[in-house]
Amino acid sequence: MQSTKQQFGKYNNQDVSLFVLENDNGMIVKIMDLGATITQITIPGKGIEPVSIACGFNSVDGYLSDAYKNNSPYFGCTVGRYCSQIKDAKFSLNGEEYKLNANCGDNNLHGGTVGFDKQFWAAEEVATKDKVGVQFKLKSPHFSEGFPGNVEAEVTIFLSNDNEIIINYAATTDQTTPLSMTNHTYWNLSGFEKTVESSMVQVNTNKLLALDETGAVTGEVKDVSNTIEDLREAKVVNDVHSALGDGFEHFYVFDKYGVDLNKAAEVTEPSSERKLEVYTTEPCMLFYTGKYTSYELKRDENEKYGKYRGFACETHRWPNGPNLENAPQSFTSPDEVFKSTTVFKLTF
Repeated sequence: MQSTKQQFGKYNNQDVSLFVLENDNGMIVKIMDLGATITQITIPGKGIEPVSIACGFNSVDGYLSDAYKNNSPYFGCTVGRYCSQIKDAKFSLNGEEYKLNANCGDNNLHGGTVGFDKQFWAAEEVATKDKVGVQFKLKSPHFSEGFPGNVEAEVTIFLSNDNEIIINYAATTDQTTPLSMTNHTYWNLSGFEKTVESSMVQVNTNKLLALDETGAVTGEVKDVSNTIEDLREAKVVNDVHSALGDGFEHFYVFDKYGVDLNKAAEVTEPSSERKLEVYTTEPCMLFYTGKYTSYELKRDENEKYGKYRGFACETHRWPNGPNLENAPQSFTSPDEVFKSTTVFKLTF
């Protein structure tokens, strides 16, 4: 196993560093310090060339283009302070209302205008006997994007010889504040030879969060047992798309969460027999099939993106949690440490 560091370009006159992790099986994960962002994942193919299975770009310039910024798909980044949408970009805590930056209509999305994904993280290479990785640290000041409290966040991304990407999150705050972090990687297990619609998806719950007309979670938990949205038995993505007349943007919630890792989902690509398993400590996972991804985006001529060209499994706290009484663990207080782990295990 090995890790190397190289330059990835410049952002705001500051060098962007890229960390390249490689295990003994030929799997490679590349991560930049801007946004603690996974920029590429490759695995060995049948020929000489490696197979790229995650959306991203070969330099930081791709993330700074007008096409990318206008579409804002958040490829591979670390999202914070709070994932997904917070209704009306506000919440109340101890009788005081906090107004957040609205960057998704009237709602706050993925932490706001300059969330964790658009900031430089201090980075340090780390290794254990069977893993190589990078530890990223970020200080988020009081009232950043409207959120209270000085937050010190940490994300460590490991690659193991078991072909696992292990992501450990931790954070502390000096004031009670909403916290929910995730990684926003889009996967295509076919190596972008086709869309993700031929893949099979299985999610280990029959519970789905309801959304309002703005895309914010209402707090209602729907029982989808024996419906097209019940993925406890694997379904072909396209079969569900066809029945819904739309792509996936589904927030599934789990009864088991907290300290131990639980298997949340599994996606398989039948033609290549590649498989992605998702394990998490989190109470919620968004399964999203990239229905809004722009066709203008591409890594190169052999890896073009667009609608249904990548899926995401985003594990996190409930969206809009700060406004929902039944949402678990939406706030972190000064006397506790925010902790979360998600593991993406590949079979190829």
